[in-house]
Amino acid sequence: MIDTAVVLARGLGSRMRKEGAGDLTPEQAAAAASGHKALMPIGPHRLIDYSLSALADAGIRRAVLVVAPEHEEFARHVEQLAPLRLEIGFAVQAEPQGTADAVASARDAVGERPFVMVNGDNLYPRDGIAALLEQERTTLLGFERTALVEHSNIAADRVAAFAIVEHEDGALRRILEKPTAEQLAAAGPDALVSMNAFAFQPEIFEACARIEPSERGELEIVDAVRALPDVRVLPFAGGVLDLSRRDDIDEVERRLAGVEVAL
Repeated sequence: MIDTAVVLARGLGSRMRKEGAGDLTPEQAAAAASGHKALMPIGPHRLIDYSLSALADAGIRRAVLVVAPEHEEFARHVEQLAPLRLEIGFAVQAEPQGTADAVASARDAVGERPFVMVNGDNLYPRDGIAALLEQERTTLLGFERTALVEHSNIAADRVAAFAIVEHEDGALRRILEKPTAEQLAAAGPDALVSMNAFAFQPEIFEACARIEPSERGELEIVDAVRALPDVRVLPFAGGVLDLSRRDDIDEVERRLAGVEVAL
């Protein structure tokens, strides 16, 4: 059973830096201006605290945070947390060259063990992550679109832009990025979408090394997944809390009010 998670926490936070709605505290405004979404103050904690606590609830015992070379604030925060349920380490991504490069940066920290990969600015449901931990092959957690809209803080128009995952008897057929209106209609309301939650075998590192930059000049984890011969899809009906922009902060804070963090 998988017990390691790689959390992509280096993101530049370009959308978070933009002005948006919401009455932010000075601490939240400072975090938004820095682009450190995972360190956004949410109630008495930081977003990453809720994420790590949920990972621990699912069965994760070791978390590797992929961060920038200048990650002193992250290191201080983890030291203050003094976690008992999790071993927390860091992997440095030297340059922000995409999600596949971020995963590749964690190779030495992970070693030859399987792991789950999640975004640092999302809070995933425990049951979905727990199901990923039981997978013995590279697996994409596919969120049913209707349930995702119902149980998340993500508006339907934003979800409509997410990649559609097509599978046949659980085997990945295609990941359709930026679907058109016609493709969305053809896929139907319960189409599976990707929220960047995967169970990976060590083979992913070689796949990350083989791919070329995408049209936007980044090494994309979706391209590395496409390069693998056998990828499974695990359908899941549930929600994800997303903290991509300032407008998200109030709703995320409301939904996490009273949620206990145990690290």
